[in-house]
Amino acid sequence: MLNDKPSLAKLRWIMAELRNPDTGCPWDLKQTFASIIPHTIEEAYEVADAIEREDFSELEKELGDLLFQVVFYSQLGAEEKRFDFDSVVSAVCEKLIRRHPHVFANSDLQSDAEIKANWENEKSKERQAKNNDTNLSVLADIPRNLPALSQAAKIQKRCAHVGFDWHNIDDVVAKVEEELREVKAELHHDDQALAAELGDLMFAVVNLCRHAKQDPESLLRQANQKFSQRFNGVEAQVQQANKSFQQHTLAELETYWQQVKAAEKS
Repeated sequence: MLNDKPSLAKLRWIMAELRNPDTGCPWDLKQTFASIIPHTIEEAYEVADAIEREDFSELEKELGDLLFQVVFYSQLGAEEKRFDFDSVVSAVCEKLIRRHPHVFANSDLQSDAEIKANWENEKSKERQAKNNDTNLSVLADIPRNLPALSQAAKIQKRCAHVGFDWHNIDDVVAKVEEELREVKAELHHDDQALAAELGDLMFAVVNLCRHAKQDPESLLRQANQKFSQRFNGVEAQVQQANKSFQQHTLAELETYWQQVKAAEKS
């Protein structure tokens, strides 16, 4: 197997060898489901980063790293006789076929809205079956470890699926403006109340992103990247001036910032 061509079977063999109690890797042998969670999250973000940078050579490698995480969990599951890689694949195949009746069954779902509604209905049935509860909360099983922006978007999407949602984006904008006024009212008063209002404002902005059919997590990452690139340009201007940041006035730094922005458009 060691000299076989790369394949999923070879990757699974490598994983089994790494976990061999007698000859395996000491680090891999120490790992548990919980201990490799941070690595899985890191690999997922590295995949997203490669896609956003359109670095497809790097994406190929990062996807391999992410696939290895799935194989690792499957190996642990097999060792504990909970599940194995084949059962993981079987489960996702069954789920995808069931959630796409317009492709694999005689269903006449046509529009994106109908397909999305069916998808959410199937997911709701799965949650109820898993918890053996027909009165399960709409918000049940939303992962607690999701990034806050993604978690907010998922909460809102679940609520929208049962009709608890604004009907047009203008109402959503009005809600953002309302929350901003409430933030302003608490700016110089109670810190705890201000924190609560800022949270409400961010939640409302996530809702606006969702109604605009944009992913808030991706938007903020893009904004972070854009700001960082512009700030790097400001740093270059500061170095050219042979003065530290502290030796510049805020007006001078703002002038650099505007010059960097103008250079982006030229």
